Amino acid sequence: MKYLKLLLLICMFLFITACSMNEEPVNEKENEQTAEQTKQKDIEKEAKKEAEVVSIKVEPLPTTYEELAALPVGKLVDFNPDTANPETTLEAFKNLPDISSTPSQKELDYFYRELLKLVQDEFKGPEALIKQMRFQAIGSPEMGDSRYQFKENLNVEIILDASGSMAQSIDGKTKMEIAKETITKFVSQLPEGARVGLRVYGHTGSNADRDMELSCNGSDLVYSILPMEGAQFQTALDSVQPTGWTPTGLALREAKKDLELYDGQMNTNIVYLVSDGVSTCNDDPVQAAKELYGSNISPIVNVIGFDVNAEGQNELIEIADAVDGIYQKVNDESELKKEFAKISDLAETWKDWKDKNTQALEGKKIQNDLDIFVYTTEEGANATFEGSEIDLILFIFKESGKIDKDSYRYLEEVNDEYHDWINSEVEKFEAELKSLNNSSYADAIKALEEKYQQNTQ
Repeated sequence: MKYLKLLLLICMFLFITACSMNEEPVNEKENEQTAEQTKQKDIEKEAKKEAEVVSIKVEPLPTTYEELAALPVGKLVDFNPDTANPETTLEAFKNLPDISSTPSQKELDYFYRELLKLVQDEFKGPEALIKQMRFQAIGSPEMGDSRYQFKENLNVEIILDASGSMAQSIDGKTKMEIAKETITKFVSQLPEGARVGLRVYGHTGSNADRDMELSCNGSDLVYSILPMEGAQFQTALDSVQPTGWTPTGLALREAKKDLELYDGQMNTNIVYLVSDGVSTCNDDPVQAAKELYGSNISPIVNVIGFDVNAEGQNELIEIADAVDGIYQKVNDESELKKEFAKISDLAETWKDWKDKNTQALEGKKIQNDLDIFVYTTEEGANATFEGSEIDLILFIFKESGKIDKDSYRYLEEVNDEYHDWINSEVEKFEAELKSLNNSSYADAIKALEEKYQQNTQ
C-alpha cells in the first residue's frame, strides 16, 4: 500500500511537470509592447478629445437686447417639460452634445448654447412697442408719416391662409372655422364707407405632391375691395376650404395688384396677413412683402401668426420686419379676436375723423403707460418661463445621469445669470419708457425712435 501511494505521487509529479513544460514561456517584451500600445491609444484618444474641444465654436450669449431680439425662435419653444415625463424630455433633447463624462467648461458652455437655441423664446426689442404705438396712433394730426395719417378712404385687405394645415383643430374647432367666425364679426362692425377685401391662398388642389404646382399657383380675391355687403361677403367666405400648399409670396404679390388703384395719397391702406405656417412654395414671401410695402399704395402691413410653429413664426416675423409692421402670434380664438378688435377700433377712429368728431378722437388717444405695462410684462414673462424651462430640463438630465452634479451646478448658474440679465434689461426699459408716459403721441414715439434707433439699423 505504501508503494502504491508513492507510485501515485510520482505519477502526479510527472503529470504536473509535463503540463508546465507545455506552457509557453512568459514573453516580457510582448507584455511591454501591449502596455505601450494601450498607453498610445489612451494618448491618441485624449488628443482626439482635446482636438474636438478645440474645434467647438461657442457662440456668445447676447450682451444687448437688440442681439436678444434678433435670435430666431427655437424649434422646441412650445415644448413644456412640466407636462412631459422625463423619458419624453430626454427623447426630445437627445441630440444635444454628450457631457456625461468630465466635460470641460467650454463643452458645458457649448451644451448650454445648443439647449438655448432649441427653446429660444420670442423677445421683442423696444421697436416692437414703437410699432404698436404708431399703429394705434393712426389718424392723429401729430403723426408726421403720411402712411399713418387718415385719408379720405380707408381700405382693409385681409390675406387669409387656406392651406391644408388650417384644417387642424383648436379646442374643438378647426383653425379655418375660428378664422371665418372672427373675420365675419370684424367686417360686420366696419363703419359705413370703409372698404374691405378678402384674398385667400392655398385653397386649391391638395397638399399632395401631385397638386403642388396647382396649389402654389392658387390665390383668389374672393371679395373685391368694396364697402361691406354682408350676404355676399359671407357667401364668398363660406366657399373657402383649407386644402393645399402655402403660396404666401404669391398672395402678397396679388394683394399689390388688388390695391393698385388705391394710391397712398388718397387712401389709408391696411393689409393683414393671417397665416399658420411657413410658405411651402418657392415664392419668396419676404421679397413679395417688400414690393407691396414699397409701392405707391403705401400700405401698413401687419402679420398674425395663428397657432404657428417656430419655423413659421420666424418667417412671419421676417415678413413683418421687412415692412416695418407688427407681428403678433395668437394661439386660440380669443387672441385672434383681440387682434381683429384693434382693426375695428382703428376703423371707428377713421369714421370719427371723417365726422370731424375731435372729442371722440381725443378719447382714442394711446394710453402709453398701458402699452408699456403690456410690453414689459410679456417680455418679463418670456424670460421667466424660458429660464424655468431650461432649469427643469437640466434637472431631468442630472437625475438621469447624463449630467454630473458639478456640471449641473455650473449650467444652473449660467442659466440664472443669463435670465437675471434679461429681466434687469426689461426693468430698465420699463423705467425709461415710463418717463415718456406724459408725452403726446408724436413726442413719445419720436423720443422712443431716437432712443432706440440703433435697433433698426
